[in-house]
Amino acid sequence: MFFPICPGRGKGLYLGLIEFLRVKEDDRVPYTFSLLSNPADPNSAVIDIATDLWSAVLKPGLKSTEDVLTLVYTPQAVFRVRAVSRSSAAIVGHGNAILTTQFSPASSSRMVTGSGDGTARIWDCDTETPMHTLKGHKNWVLVASWSPDAELIATGSMDNTVRLWDPKSGKPLGDAMKAHSKWITAIAWEPYHLQQPGTPRFASSSKDTTIRVWNATLRRVEVTLAGHTAAVTCVKWAGDGRLYSGSQDKSIRIWDTASGRCLHTFTAHAHWVNHMALSTDFAIRTAYHDHLGAKSIPATAAERIQKAKDRFTAAATIGGELVERLVTASDDNTMYIWEPATSQKPLARLLGHQKAVNHVSFSPDGRIIASASFDNSVKLWAARDGKFITTLRGHVAAVYQCAFSADSRLLVSSSKDSTLKVWDVKTGKLHTDLPGHQDEVFAVDWAPDGAKVASGGKDKTVRLWKH
Repeated sequence: MFFPICPGRGKGLYLGLIEFLRVKEDDRVPYTFSLLSNPADPNSAVIDIATDLWSAVLKPGLKSTEDVLTLVYTPQAVFRVRAVSRSSAAIVGHGNAILTTQFSPASSSRMVTGSGDGTARIWDCDTETPMHTLKGHKNWVLVASWSPDAELIATGSMDNTVRLWDPKSGKPLGDAMKAHSKWITAIAWEPYHLQQPGTPRFASSSKDTTIRVWNATLRRVEVTLAGHTAAVTCVKWAGDGRLYSGSQDKSIRIWDTASGRCLHTFTAHAHWVNHMALSTDFAIRTAYHDHLGAKSIPATAAERIQKAKDRFTAAATIGGELVERLVTASDDNTMYIWEPATSQKPLARLLGHQKAVNHVSFSPDGRIIASASFDNSVKLWAARDGKFITTLRGHVAAVYQCAFSADSRLLVSSSKDSTLKVWDVKTGKLHTDLPGHQDEVFAVDWAPDGAKVASGGKDKTVRLWKH
């Protein structure tokens, strides 16, 4: 059997293969291998080679030893994130449960948390101390979100208002922004490469069944998106400019943000839609920031927009085409994968969870989906076709959230059982158990640069985790 695995012929190919195999494990750029079941048909099934050719191809009888196999190899992230293994700080300050946490897209040095005490807080994660307390909301802060350029923070509360803050000074930017009649459930910033310079926008969803698109500079509503008949639980702003919303009315809607018109309604789920994720979430969240930090930020606004666009394009390109996929999670114990730009029908239905699916996340490389459920498990799925990969078992109570490392090799999950767990995505095995919290862990985030994990929950304590 002949296995051409890289470009080149003869001696060059042979020497290249020898060099490829000689590289030490720690230095090697890891690759994933796959092959088309029918090379003559680009749309034929793709066979992932997770372990070896015998197990993946020959033993199932998909190919024989007489076939010529052309393997496709794809390099994974060129940097490696080290697994967090210890709690470096347990920082008190909030007076009630911590409901949301998010690192700045620029670095792991800054983080924001929102709490049931009616405040949000910005933390210096280098000195592991609180920086600013964001006071103004009159009820629980349910969501806190950094803008892609890290220049603004938006918070949404059970007091029905949205507020904007300067993360450097901690000062509010104007008064509360009032438009919703019930509490705020999610916030999504317009992708940086789509923004008009100096005019960032974001969308807020609410229990009042509407989504509002805000001009953050003028602090006013530009468009109101109405059509859902129950609480809107989640909102995502896609890289192609369209807005996606999931609702307790069991539907997912796609919106034109310019006109406010509903373009499509997806109605596959049999119960509430709890959460959604885009295959390009990581690229949209981090815009022009990358693992190299401040030294790689372009000098001019035009260059920053171009870099953000290039990073989004790279994340969304599959087989030479721009493809953004959406995964939706529901109380009906299922998930669906959608490709909204090409079809109104789901690509795949993901079955296996025994209870409601609370949270879903795409890996930064767009290849894996992780789902966290009230059935105490996390499951991994192939993002291309929804094929089940493995179940991550270890938690003994409901799993609330999960977050991938920036290199897509590790996953951290937070649970009602008061622990965090770090999983090895490739093997599906538990990498590190992280006890420390005294009660349920509601929120977790892995910094985009991979350096730290932050978590918060019912014990009112922010914990930072390092390797």
